[in-house]
Amino acid sequence: YSTFIMASELAVSLDALPLNEIPAAPELTEEDARDLDALCLAKSHFELKEYDRAAYFLRGCRSQKAYFLYMYSRYLSGEKKKDDETVDSLGPLEKGQVRNEALRELRVELSKKHSAGELDGFALYLYGVVLRKLDLLKEAVEIFVAATHALPLHWGSWLELCNLITNIEMLKSLSLPECWVRDFFMAHMFTELQMIKEALQKYQSLMEAGFAKSTYIISQIAVAYHNIRDIDQALYLFNELREQDPFRIENMDTFSNLLYVRSMKPELSYLAHNLVEIDKYRVETCCVIGNYYSLRSQHEKAALYFQRALKLNPRCLGAWTLMGHEYMEMKNTSAAIQAYRHAIEVNKRDYRAWYGLGQTYEILKMPFYSLYYYRKAHHLRPNDSRMLVALGECYEKLSQQVEAKKCYWRAYSVGDVERMALLKLAKLHEQLNESDDAAQCYIIYIQDIFSCGEQLEHAEVSTALRYLGQYYFKNKLYDEASLCAQRCCDYNDAREEGKALLRQISAVREQGEPSSTDLSLACVFNPLINTTTPVRRASPLDLSSVTP
Repeated sequence: YSTFIMASELAVSLDALPLNEIPAAPELTEEDARDLDALCLAKSHFELKEYDRAAYFLRGCRSQKAYFLYMYSRYLSGEKKKDDETVDSLGPLEKGQVRNEALRELRVELSKKHSAGELDGFALYLYGVVLRKLDLLKEAVEIFVAATHALPLHWGSWLELCNLITNIEMLKSLSLPECWVRDFFMAHMFTELQMIKEALQKYQSLMEAGFAKSTYIISQIAVAYHNIRDIDQALYLFNELREQDPFRIENMDTFSNLLYVRSMKPELSYLAHNLVEIDKYRVETCCVIGNYYSLRSQHEKAALYFQRALKLNPRCLGAWTLMGHEYMEMKNTSAAIQAYRHAIEVNKRDYRAWYGLGQTYEILKMPFYSLYYYRKAHHLRPNDSRMLVALGECYEKLSQQVEAKKCYWRAYSVGDVERMALLKLAKLHEQLNESDDAAQCYIIYIQDIFSCGEQLEHAEVSTALRYLGQYYFKNKLYDEASLCAQRCCDYNDAREEGKALLRQISAVREQGEPSSTDLSLACVFNPLINTTTPVRRASPLDLSSVTP
């Protein structure tokens, strides 16, 4: 189905061919002609989801099309029976424990055909799916690669292969067919591997090649920007996508994630109502409604809708992860862990599930476990400051201060989205009595806050000013200490301390003690190289141009 939709979207985005250039339909073989009536009957039963009946009427057919539909009907019959056994008696968390009983039999039959070289591209695709379901992943990769060679235009084989590739080295090692579909696959793969720059370049080249109007490419670019947390650009593209295709449901769950992050309740409510009107029994619709209830802090209702999404598609990665988040909000850590583990089973590259497991074990006060899962998340998102800050906090709890410092500084260096890394680094230096390093961190933190034009009531600015005031006072830099103390008076939680410091400074000055001008002690601040080296005393902080 996804292959058909994608191909149709791409075709619509291209200029129409003249009548004389439209390729002729392939001629029927003798076997196709003999099986045609049985195939038409079986397709009717297949579309009605009567898979056993479809397989029954195809059991004696010999054409490639009939054989594929025969085997595929048996496979889907097994999947349907598996779901029927679990949907009433078990919840979605236990759903993965039930197996499709037809898989082993299908594997034996397909293996014999494959050894004899009798499988076409579609049958190879089905063989790969059966192997993946049986957790024979290495063999499944080989079969899917063979399927892309046998039938390069079948997008389903490429997508299945995408789900099995774990890193860029594995991707480079595969021998893939030279075909224009390969460019779409590589762009999709780069997005999955968080190589967003390369993915955007690929999609840009595809648009220049003639697919500029493709809604599929617009949606994938929007997803790529979502992955690097460029929320404004992603929202712009999703809004443009909805203008071009207002009844589209694909990728709307990702759109709802962006609206959730921005706390855009009216927009998220409108999207949810709109999708319910289009099709309320789609996985994406359930996820959007779940996000809407989550934003309203109705976590039980949100979890219910994510469960509905999983009943519709047990391999829906986003639903597993989001349900884990809801269980976390409800303090149900056991269920959250199960949900995150299911998400990882679906896709080991989902950093959100690894990160969620780290957070869950952190709540359970198991820092060694948290460290393991945060490392996994960091490996998948090496330039995400949130992963680095989480790692730093774990190292702190494990009394590995040097590693914690490295993580916090690295988080700041890659672009600290939450503006917490320097603050945590400063507090760590403060705890270790490394006052010069702490002061330098606080100075950079405050300058960053002010340079971005953020409000002075930002959470921890008063903490930084309070520390710097005391730091400058101890080092007899009374002018700088006075300026920090005055700024402290702008904050309710630091006002009394600021006034007290101003009184101390006045008392010292009345005694005639001069301010120090000696800033010669030390070296460049660099916690990553040698934290035991004395550092230069922090230079005075210029706050004169800043007004609250």
